[in-house]
This record gives sequence, C-alpha cells and structure tokens, in this order.
Amino acid sequence: MILSSGIIVVRRAENRWLYLLLRAYKNWDFPKGEPRPGEAPLQTARREVREETGLEDFTWPWGRIFRETEPYNNGRKQARYYLAATDESKVVFSVNPKLGRPEHHEYRWVEYAELRELASARLGPVIDWLAEVVEGADMAEITPIGSDDFQPEGITPVATPRLPW
Repeated sequence: MILSSGIIVVRRAENRWLYLLLRAYKNWDFPKGEPRPGEAPLQTARREVREETGLEDFTWPWGRIFRETEPYNNGRKQARYYLAATDESKVVFSVNPKLGRPEHHEYRWVEYAELRELASARLGPVIDWLAEVVEGADMAEITPIGSDDFQPEGITPVATPRLPW
C-alpha cells in the first residue's frame, strides 16, 4: 500500500479557522503526495505542500499529531494528514514537470461547514477529527510551536486527539 502524506493547513482569520482545500478536476482534498525513496512521511508532507501551494512557513500548535484515512483506491492507497497552521494566505501553484501544468485547478480557504460540503467522502473521519481538535479548541489557549522547534522524531498517531489544556 502507498502512504501519501500531506498537511491540513489552517490559518486564523477574524477569530475563526480557515482550511486550505485544493481542487483537481472535481475532487477537493488537502495538499498531499507520494513519498520519494527514503523520504519520511513528514518530509513528504512538507515537500508536497511547498510544491503544490508555495506555502512553507508553518507552526504546529497542536503538536505532532496526524490522522490517516482508511485505505482507498481499491486498498492501494492511504493518506496521512499532519495538522499545521500558517499566517500565509497566498497560494501559488507550481508546474508539475511530469504533467507540464499545475496539479490543481483551484484553491479555497474555507470555514469548517464548507470544508464538510466540498471534501470527498473518504475524508469524513479526518474532518470529524478536525471538529474535535481544531474547532473544539479555545483559540486564545493555543500556543504556536515554531517550525524550528518541531522535531519529527517520535511522531505518533493520536487515536482520540486531545489538546494539552
């Protein structure tokens, strides 16, 4: 099975959370992609987000958590999504050298309700997780962890994620 990795990128806007979704044809998803040989999942996630969106300045307010989808594509793929915040809002699609064009056609920063409407059904459990971890959090209590402080060692999935406060 191929494990794709990506980041659910969120940002604050007027005291609410916005989530970055990308559209390829009719499918809306978070930025993600397949690993290169020898690449760890977090390295893949960061590279893919940078390549697909131009975003690279992240904080990790919820720590080292991620959520994986159930297998899809006839059991051949699974996606792991880390959760990170950014202050950047401008997304720039780069040209995929294999395709000769950007992989995506559109992006949107959306609130939780629109995220639920647009995202594919296979992301349902991931979106449920976001409701608990992000939407259920007191924004005043979140302490950003800077990118330089983020250590990829020891990253573990959180079955029932809880914020530390």
